Amino acid sequence: MSGTIEKTTTAELAPGVHIPLLGLGTWPLTAEDAAAAVSQAITIGYRHIDTAENYRNESAVGQGILRSGIEREELFLTSKFNTQWHSRKGVREAFAKASKRLGTDYLDLFLVHWPNPAQGRFVQACEGLQQLVDDGSIRAWGVSNFKPAHLRLVKEAGLDVPVNQVQVDPEHGQPEQLAFHREHGIRTAAYSPLGRNGGFLGHPAVTGPARELGKTPAQIVLRWHVQHGHVATPKSANYERQRENLDVFSFVLTQGQLDAIDALETGAPPRLDSDTYFH
Repeated sequence: MSGTIEKTTTAELAPGVHIPLLGLGTWPLTAEDAAAAVSQAITIGYRHIDTAENYRNESAVGQGILRSGIEREELFLTSKFNTQWHSRKGVREAFAKASKRLGTDYLDLFLVHWPNPAQGRFVQACEGLQQLVDDGSIRAWGVSNFKPAHLRLVKEAGLDVPVNQVQVDPEHGQPEQLAFHREHGIRTAAYSPLGRNGGFLGHPAVTGPARELGKTPAQIVLRWHVQHGHVATPKSANYERQRENLDVFSFVLTQGQLDAIDALETGAPPRLDSDTYFH
């Protein structure tokens, strides 16, 4: 691959709404650590920042954005809200609070963080999000940690889910979940894209291509996500790691290399079960 390659590429979530495939995750950074990491990342070239009500860092993320000096319109800002707001009216209140903390008058993407099926109001939350899109408060909406059973209920209510943010890494590939996404046109966003302990980063399926291409194992795994069409938001406050994590568009993995990383799938479920865990 030759020529100038942009640092970020995007995927279309809705007409005219393009999300950068590589973003900065901000959990569990808080206070000045979060503000500094966000400002630094934007200076490096990140244009997608991912936060959430439950991360307790939205105000710090907003400070980091302001400190960066980049115009708001140049950024793609994602946040998520908790289950206490699961109603049409509640979602509007959640947006008002989130936008105030972040210091913005709109969000590019707003997500239901957990379905909490026992409460039984996540469909109403999705309906509330669609209303926010319709009135221009947010540019796109989506969900997080929704299983196919949850997504089907949203579909039955007449709503098409643009994106679902779930735990995905080479050892937690969730093939059935992602097959459902593909079947229904749902974009997969991967949180913890480099895993929780990074054990697979030392596997020959990852270290081999890293040596061949002169890249880090983390860059190889993030490139694997990108070539599968996932939106990935790795967290780092370290300058060099932030820079490396963003630099995954200057090389390509072969189909054989992709297949070898795919084969690291263990069949393990996500770390948290969204039928019972929520906040």
